[in-house]
Parts: sequence; structure tokens; C-alpha cells
Amino acid sequence: MQPRHFISLLDISGNEFRGLIKRAIALKNHRDPDYQPLKGQVLAMVFEKSSTGTRISFEAGMAHFGGNAIFLSPRDTQLGRGEPIEDSAKVISSMVDCIMLRTFKHETVTTFAQHSSVPVINGLTDEQHPCQLLADMQTYFEERGDIQGKTVAWIGDGNNMCHSYIHAATVLDFKLHIAAPAGYQPNKMISVAADDRVRFFDTALAAGKNADLIVTDVWASMGQEDEQKQRHSAFKDYQVNADIMRAAHKDALFMHCLPAHRGEEVSAEIMDGPQSIVFAEAENRLHAQKALLEFLLCTK
Repeated sequence: MQPRHFISLLDISGNEFRGLIKRAIALKNHRDPDYQPLKGQVLAMVFEKSSTGTRISFEAGMAHFGGNAIFLSPRDTQLGRGEPIEDSAKVISSMVDCIMLRTFKHETVTTFAQHSSVPVINGLTDEQHPCQLLADMQTYFEERGDIQGKTVAWIGDGNNMCHSYIHAATVLDFKLHIAAPAGYQPNKMISVAADDRVRFFDTALAAGKNADLIVTDVWASMGQEDEQKQRHSAFKDYQVNADIMRAAHKDALFMHCLPAHRGEEVSAEIMDGPQSIVFAEAENRLHAQKALLEFLLCTK
């Protein structure tokens, strides 16, 4: 029997997504130290890209559930250093109960999952970041209820986060407004597949109009440091600031997956203001990933 993987938000249904959110909220509000469904189980965490939040949330989540997590940096594995991904998947999955990969190429995770005998979780690739969306949507549901029929504005780079927001709009049935400069639009195949749930706008202000949630990300992600000056010029009109938030609904919320650069993609006024829920969003990585681990490893 093939294991259940979590490579993309498209791997789960709308009902499953909402079930994960509901369970994450329950785990957050009623932590039972005696509840250890993953006692004796091991999560291997394979990092090609470093991350504070991803490592801590998965490692703490396994500890809360009575299991263990092994951190593997690029120095600790043969992944990409001569051993085929297929062989690494077979070897690692023969020794652990679940594997989380945070890597560059999306194909690394998809290929790994094809040859793994245990569930594989996409902790981030250059194409998608589904785990972050679990936390983002949990946070919105906690603050405002179901997001179905609402409007989300994505402002900035059409990157992996933008792609996963497109997938979330498809699975949870909300509208997504995207404002990204020319040359930095999301993958066309991903956006076209979302049909009329996604609309593109020429300006950040137009995208933010009447939105219920405004989201952005850094202008230059890890691995794009050499593009910093070019990107700063391209994105200078795509900062989330007071003008953008005024264009949105009065009770609109602001999210950012962190780390954030105040004064670049978001003004300090908004980042640290009353509409910002970025730190609740960050904490919810723990609870959402605990719900995900339980879903993949305990559901029969």
C-alpha cells in the first residue's frame, strides 16, 4: 500500500483541509501531555535550505506527540552528492516513519516521494510551500472564520508562497487577487489551473481593494541574494503599507511568512500594527504541522 504524502495542497480535499485546520485549533487550545500518538516513531528532517521556524515546529511537534525528529543538513546526507535521489529515498524511508524535505527543486521532493515507503512532507521547495498555508489558513479561520468566498490579495513576488496561495484558493474556494511586477509573475500553468478564482492586477492598490486578507513575502528569497538590487527596483511599488490596507476592507488582516524586511515589502507601521497577525501565524506552524503529522501517520 502506497503511503499518503503531502507534497502540495492539491493532495488534500477541501474537507480534509478544513479538518486539518479544525484539528490544529483543537491541539492548540487543549494540549494533553499524555496524548502521545507518535511514541516510538521517528521523523527525518532533510534540509537543503535552512529554516528556523520549520525545524523548530516539526521537532517540537514530534516531541509533543512522544516521537523523535532527526535533523539532517546537506552535510549529513548523500542527497545530491552522487547518490541518486531514488536510492536515498529507499534507504532513509527504511529506517524512519516519516520524512520532511525542505529543498530547492520541487522535483527532488516528488521523486523522493515516488520511492519512499513512508509519508513524505514538502517542507518547502522553490515551487511550493504548502505547510505554511496550513498555518496561514488556520490563523485566518481563528480570527475570521471560514475563508470560503472571501478575497485574498497577494502582493509581490509570484513565488512558492504565491503558488501555494493559488492552490489554497482552489481547495478552499476563495478569490485571490495577485499584483506582481512583470517578470515576476507566478507560474502560468499553476495560475491557469485555478480558473476564475485568480485575478491579476496592474497595481498593488488595485489588488488590495476590498480584500479580506493581504499577504506578501520578501522581495529576494534564499538563493536570490545576487538579484537583490534588481529586485528592489522591480518591487519598489509593491510594498504593503497604510494605503494598501486602507483600500482593503476595514477589518482586513495582514500576513507574512517571515522573516520580514520592514521598509521593503511591508512598512513597519503595518508589520507591527493592529491588523498584523504574523506572529500568531508563525506560532501556528507548530499546531498545523502537528495536525498534519497526526493525519499522515495515524489515519487509517
